[in-house]
Amino acid sequence: MNNFVVSARKYRPTTFDTVVGQNSITSTLKNAIRNKHLAQAFLFCGPRGVGKTTCARILAKTINCSNITDQVEACDQCESCRSFNESHSLNIYELDAASNNSVDDIRNLVEQVRYAPHSGQYKIYIIDEVHMLSAGAFNAFLKTLEEPPPYAIFILATTEKHKIIPTILSRCQIFDFNRIQIEDIASHLETIATKESVNAEPDALHMIAQKADGALRDALSIFDQIVSFAGNTVTYRDVINNLNILDYDYYFKVTNDILNGNYSSVLLTFNELLNEGFDGHHFINGLSKHFRDLLVCQDEETLQLLEVSKSTREKYKKQAQLCQPVFLVKLLEVTNKCDVEYKAAKNQRLHVELALIKMCGMNGTGSIKNNTAENETVPVASKKTAAPAYSEPEKKSPDVTPASAVKMESPAAPAAPKQQPKAEPVAESIPVAASPSPVYKTTSTPALKTISISGNVAKNKAEEGPVDPYQSLGISESKPFTEEEMLKAWNEYADIVKQKGKSTLYVALTKHLPVLANGNIIQLTIDNGIQEDEIKNEKQELMLFLKKKLINKEVTLETIIRSSDETNDTAYTNKEKFRKMTEKNPDLNHLKSLFDLEIDY
Repeated sequence: MNNFVVSARKYRPTTFDTVVGQNSITSTLKNAIRNKHLAQAFLFCGPRGVGKTTCARILAKTINCSNITDQVEACDQCESCRSFNESHSLNIYELDAASNNSVDDIRNLVEQVRYAPHSGQYKIYIIDEVHMLSAGAFNAFLKTLEEPPPYAIFILATTEKHKIIPTILSRCQIFDFNRIQIEDIASHLETIATKESVNAEPDALHMIAQKADGALRDALSIFDQIVSFAGNTVTYRDVINNLNILDYDYYFKVTNDILNGNYSSVLLTFNELLNEGFDGHHFINGLSKHFRDLLVCQDEETLQLLEVSKSTREKYKKQAQLCQPVFLVKLLEVTNKCDVEYKAAKNQRLHVELALIKMCGMNGTGSIKNNTAENETVPVASKKTAAPAYSEPEKKSPDVTPASAVKMESPAAPAAPKQQPKAEPVAESIPVAASPSPVYKTTSTPALKTISISGNVAKNKAEEGPVDPYQSLGISESKPFTEEEMLKAWNEYADIVKQKGKSTLYVALTKHLPVLANGNIIQLTIDNGIQEDEIKNEKQELMLFLKKKLINKEVTLETIIRSSDETNDTAYTNKEKFRKMTEKNPDLNHLKSLFDLEIDY
């Protein structure tokens, strides 16, 4: 039975031309060899698995080759190349600084540098993971690295460049290796699959390349793992099942359901993912990346930022045509907020479900979608506004479109006409949404569309005429209220804010008591712009709470920022608080001295 050799070793590049994804670095090294401008010390730094040690070995092999080709590659025929290939070259030394990081190890290395090579032109010292050297070892290495013999060349490799002292960096030519592009990794995997007689789908190789995160060695290790799992036929399904990756199709399905406002299907899909063992945080991050990719597809110039296979790219372009950029930005805001607050949520599943329901309630096409039956039509004016559609229904011809009805200035009777016009396209409904309602504001209507109701109920709702959006809060009329009632409701909301841990907002609400002006206007004095921003962010929920408590839908809030010349004598530290207390009651100083008390700072 032959010993198995992993692909990362079996297909390790042996020439500059076979190095994947580092063309600028290999070109620079080849030109330095061709022009005989070799530095005394090189530093190769970059992420894992991108070719640092491989390039160091190829460089060491090439500069000692006695028959360098016209393409500046080693010939693999001379004595130096053969000894290197057989791992017994006397001119190339490799040192692992992770396990040989003491001063004595470096002194032994420096002692070897003193002797010239027996054959060949150079002695090359490759020091891997050089950042692991101790401070004393670095200092012992400085003099030799700065003034080595003409036949000695040092090649240092590290994944953590920032841990190397500046005096070492200043003595080296630094080459920064980049993460290998996904397309380059996928192309290399396809070549290896062909050599190994493995029939692999392009989508499967592309998914392996994405999972490798720019490291070719990781990609080859994953490839070996998948081949062991699936045999000589590797499919996209094999990859996502073996690596526990969420399929793109889930995100496409969820996005379609969001566009259709089908929140029940979205919740069922999320429940299916949880049952399969996927984490909610992983799902919401993947969904956020999906929205980002859809946004990238909106412009041909940014399409190159989409790192997916060709077939998947077509799916993205097709779905991107159904989404408006502004809508995608709103979805990204929701997913980003859910991501940030996920770990702090006590019920994390509910946290994600609320985000999904909120996204379903958004309007992706600029018009409000209704869950009525397919053959049932509802007038656009009745769906878009709660105001009456016509001013004189008994005189109005049924041929008049809803768009013209909105231009009427006088409000109509509550009952809608029996003869309903057919629903207009979405483009006709946009001016209706922009037109102000003569009776009530209807900004809360889009949020109500997320509740799935039967077609008959929806139709009856549209025919009932104007609906007050405050009826759902139990506010049928605006009752007068006193300042004491207002302060009681205000303090009750401040206590709720305090329980939520919003300390800055709590201070803004309670430091200065609000006053009632002109019957329904609440005036609040604040100290600075920070408190003003906190009030703005909370204003919608605060006003809904006050309107419900005070049974008055005309309550408004005004904030007044104190001028800078006003005295700010607020006590913040314990010492300041004690001083202000003694100003009111001087006996506290006597009590402090009597019991020999100290102030806790």
